[in-house]
Amino acid sequence: MEKVENKKAAGRWKLFAVLAVCASPMIASYFTYYVIQPGAKNNYGTLLDPRSYPMPSLNLQSVDGKSSELTTFKGKWVMLQIDDASCADACQRKLLEMRQLRLVQGKEMDRIERVWLISDQQQVAEQIKPGIAGTHLLRADKAKLEKWLPTEAGTSLYDHIYLIDPLGNLMMRFPKDADPNKMKKDLSRLLKASAIG
Repeated sequence: MEKVENKKAAGRWKLFAVLAVCASPMIASYFTYYVIQPGAKNNYGTLLDPRSYPMPSLNLQSVDGKSSELTTFKGKWVMLQIDDASCADACQRKLLEMRQLRLVQGKEMDRIERVWLISDQQQVAEQIKPGIAGTHLLRADKAKLEKWLPTEAGTSLYDHIYLIDPLGNLMMRFPKDADPNKMKKDLSRLLKASAIG
C-alpha cells in the first residue's frame, strides 16, 4: 500500500513539473510585461497614426509658380520640414541634416525625397540654395499645415522634421533639435523593413 502511495506522490510531482515547464513561458511573459515592463519603444521619432492625420489637399506651389501636391512623391519616403523663406539657423540646420540623412543611406538614398514647405510668400535667400540642392521647395498655407501636422507640446511646426511613407501616409515626427544619429537609425530601419518605396 505504501508503495502505491509513493508512486502516486511521485506521479503528482512529475505532473506538477510538466505543468510548470509548460506554464513557465506564459508566467515569464506576464512577469516581464506587468512587473519589469520593458520599453516597447525602439524608435526615436514619434510614430503617428495616419488615420488621425490623413493628407489633405494643400494646393502647394513650386517657387516658380507651378501647382503641386505631396502626392507627387508617392512611391518615395519623404522627409518634410516647414519654415518661412527667411530660414534662420535652425531651419538651415534641419535642411542640412535632411540632406546628410539621405546621403548616409548609401544605395538606398534614391528612395528618399526632401521637401521644404515654405510657409510665406517671401523669396528664399540665394546663399541658402547651393546647400539645399535637390530639396523640393514648395509654398504652402501655414493654416492648412497647422490643421494637419501634429506638434509636441511647447513646439511649433517649424521645430520638427516629419516623415511620410511611400503610400502617402504621415507616419513619424522627429522631436525639436533632433539627434541626427538617432534619426539615421530610424530611417535605416524603416528602409530595411519596407518592401515599398
